Amino acid sequence: LAAKKVLIVYAHQRSGSFNAAAKDDAVEVLAAHGCTVEVSDLYAMTFKATATAEDITGLINSDHFCYADETKLAWEEGKLCADITEEQRKLTRADLIIFQFPMYWFTVPAIMKGWIDWVLTSGYAYSQDKRYSQGIFKDKKAILSFTTGSNKSMFSENDINGDMNVTLWPLQNGILHYCGFQVLAPQIFWALSYVPSDARSTMYPHSQICLTSWEKLPPPLTALMGRRFPAEVHLKPA
Repeated sequence: LAAKKVLIVYAHQRSGSFNAAAKDDAVEVLAAHGCTVEVSDLYAMTFKATATAEDITGLINSDHFCYADETKLAWEEGKLCADITEEQRKLTRADLIIFQFPMYWFTVPAIMKGWIDWVLTSGYAYSQDKRYSQGIFKDKKAILSFTTGSNKSMFSENDINGDMNVTLWPLQNGILHYCGFQVLAPQIFWALSYVPSDARSTMYPHSQICLTSWEKLPPPLTALMGRRFPAEVHLKPA
C-alpha cells in the first residue's frame, strides 16, 4: 500500500456519527500503511448537490441546454467551475476512492449523488469508446462503505429488501464500473441503530482488514463485471 493515494468522499452531517468514526478510522489505518489520504467532507464543504448551467462559464446552447454536452466542452476548454475542477484533481490523483455514507432509500445521500453528477463529467470520466473494462478509470479502484438501517438478513434474494448486490448494481456497475473503476466488494455496517454504542468499536477490526487488503478483494458479480463486452451489447435471456 505504500505510496498509494486514496480519496474518501464522505457524506454525513454529524461529526460524532459512526460514519464519521469509520472515515477517521480509514484515514488512520491507510496513513499508517503509507498511503496519502485526502477527504472530501461534503457537508462540511456545503457541497452543491444540483447540477445546473451555473457550473459552466460560457454555454454552447443556452436555449437547449444539455448538461452532458456542455460540461464535456467546458472540461475540454477549462470552463468548469472551480469546485468541480478541484474535485476532479483529487480524483485524478487517487488510486483508490472510498465512498463513506449512510444508505438513504437504498442509495447514496443526495449530496453524494450531487458529487457524482458534478465530478464524473463526460469526457473527463467517460466517453462513448471508453467505458466499463476499457473505461477512463480502469486503473483505479473504488469501494462503497456504508451503514444500513436494516439487518443483513433482510437483504437477500428471498427477503423483503431483496439482494443487496442488485440494490448496489446501479451504483457499482451503472456509475463506477461504467467509468472504468475496478469495483471492490462493498464494506457494509449493518443495522447500526440496533447495535449498542459500546459494541460498535468492535466493528473497526473488520474495517481495517478490508481497507488494508483492498488490492485483493474480488469485485462483486464478477461474472458480468469482469467480462469484456463490445461497445453495444444486449444480454440474451437464459
